Amino acid sequence: MAYSTWWWIATGVLVALELTTGTFYLLMLAIGGAAGALAAHLGLGLAAQVTMAIAVGTGLVLAGYVIRRRRPGDLSPRADRSVNLDVGATVQIDGWHADGTADVQYRGARWTAIHTPGTAPRPGPHRVIELVGSQLLVEPIAATL
Repeated sequence: MAYSTWWWIATGVLVALELTTGTFYLLMLAIGGAAGALAAHLGLGLAAQVTMAIAVGTGLVLAGYVIRRRRPGDLSPRADRSVNLDVGATVQIDGWHADGTADVQYRGARWTAIHTPGTAPRPGPHRVIELVGSQLLVEPIAATL
């Protein structure tokens, strides 16, 4: 059997493993296997085929790793509007307690609101940015003129 056939079989096995595990990196290694198969079709020797497969597969895995590390972290599900419809809602806060909480009427019930760290608690309209347990984490809405 030709080397290219073995490369295509290895590529198929890597794709099948990727489909069962759902890992992105096996797909990148499969592309490396395809590069080895193409090198075999070009008539390059076995050493060149292996070098090509390793270089392409490893390069793509490293590139994917670097890109994922540079990307900012995903939102917590508690702060994601598509998961929690309370995020982005506006509440009116009349006053804050000494412990940094406030009682607000929201969706027909009494809720406890807490302010975001680094902001001074002040009365007025606030936006819900996250649910922390059964408390609303809120930030003041900037007054527009």
